[in-house]
Amino acid sequence: MEMNIRDHWDGLSPGTRQWLTENPGCVVLPRTITEIIHQETGITADSDQHDQASLSPEDLDFLRARAEGTPAPPGHRIFDAKQPG
Repeated sequence: MEMNIRDHWDGLSPGTRQWLTENPGCVVLPRTITEIIHQETGITADSDQHDQASLSPEDLDFLRARAEGTPAPPGHRIFDAKQPG
């Protein structure tokens, strides 16, 4: 299971959110952070032999946007090739 930080953001403590936004380039979460997120949200993410969890590209985009103070990127974009008319 992927971490999916965006969908569980409100379930994270302020301290965990702060750590994530202060480390937006962290592609692999340390085991202590992985365990804290599990305790706070119930997410059991796939982890490696060191109990570290990888973040998806979507999670990384979300955390970078949070760190920069910009709105989070939308989940899905649909572009229509035809103009109304």
